[in-house]
Amino acid sequence: MSRIAVVFPGQGSQYPGMGKDLAECYPRAYQVYKTADEVLGFSLSTICFEGTQEELNKTEITQAAVLTTSLAVFTVLKDKGLMPVIAGGLSLGEYSALAACGALRFEDALRLVIKRGQIMQKAVPAGQGMMAAVMRAEGSTVEQACHEASSCGIVEIANYNCPGQVVISGERQGVLKAGKLLKDRGARVVPLAVSVPSHSRLMIKAAGVFKKELEKISWSEPDIPVVSNVKAQEIDRFDLPQILVEQLYRPVKWEQSTAYMSERVDYFIEVGPGKVLSGLIKKTAKNKALGSVQDLASLERILKRIKVGLE
Repeated sequence: MSRIAVVFPGQGSQYPGMGKDLAECYPRAYQVYKTADEVLGFSLSTICFEGTQEELNKTEITQAAVLTTSLAVFTVLKDKGLMPVIAGGLSLGEYSALAACGALRFEDALRLVIKRGQIMQKAVPAGQGMMAAVMRAEGSTVEQACHEASSCGIVEIANYNCPGQVVISGERQGVLKAGKLLKDRGARVVPLAVSVPSHSRLMIKAAGVFKKELEKISWSEPDIPVVSNVKAQEIDRFDLPQILVEQLYRPVKWEQSTAYMSERVDYFIEVGPGKVLSGLIKKTAKNKALGSVQDLASLERILKRIKVGLE
C-alpha cells in the first residue's frame, strides 16, 4: 500500500461554491459545515456554497471557510478508507492538519482561526503592510535584497514555497523597494491581494495576544504526525502552543516541509479548496503529487490514482 501525505491549503484558496457538491452527496461532509454554522453563530455553509468571492475574502470569513471545507473533504476521504502516514498545511492549513489528525478539536480550531484572523487584522493599520511573491530568484538573492531595502521599511522572507519561489512580507515601502531591486536582478515580483503582512516581525505583537488564546486549548497527541511550518519537522503535542505563536511571525518553510515529508511518503494529496500546494509540491518533490481533492470530480480521480482498493 502506498504511503500518502495529506496537505492542507492556506488563505487565498477560497472560491465561491467550494465544498457544495460534496456536502450534497455526503452527509458527513454536510455535518462538518453544520457544526461550523452552530459554533460560529452564522451560516458559514451558505457563504461557502452560495456566497460571492468578495464575501469569502473577508478576513473574518476566509480562514474559517478554508478550514471547514478542508475538514469536510478530509472526512469524506477518511470515510473512503484513506490512511495517511503524515500531514502538513501551509500557514492556516496547519490548523486544518492538526484538526484532521486529532491534535485539536474542530470546534476549537474554528474559534482559534477566527481569533487569529481578527488579531492579525488589527496588528497593522490598513495600507501599511504588504506581501509579494517572488519567482525566478534564489533565496540568498531575495535575502540580500530584503537586507538592502530595510532602510525603507521592514521586509523579510515570509514563505519558502518551492525552489525559485518565495514570498516577502513587511512594511509597504520596504516590500516595494525589495521588489524593485529583485526585478532589476531578473526576478518576477507579484504583489499579493492581502492586507496583513503575515509571517514577518510586524506580527510579533499579535503573536503575544494570540498566545493567550492558544493557552486555553486542550491539546491531544496527533493520531498521525503533523509537520510544523516553523521547524519543517514533526510537532510534539507539548510544543504546539509555542510553535503556533511563532508561526505568526516566522517564515513558513513549506519547501523544507515538503522535502521532509517526501522522504517518508510515496505520494501527496492536497485536501481542500484550490490546487496551489499541488503545484508547489511538483517543483520540490517531482512525481509525488497526485493532485487535489476539492469536489466530486477530483475525489473520483484521486481514488482511482492511489489504487489501494478504496471504495
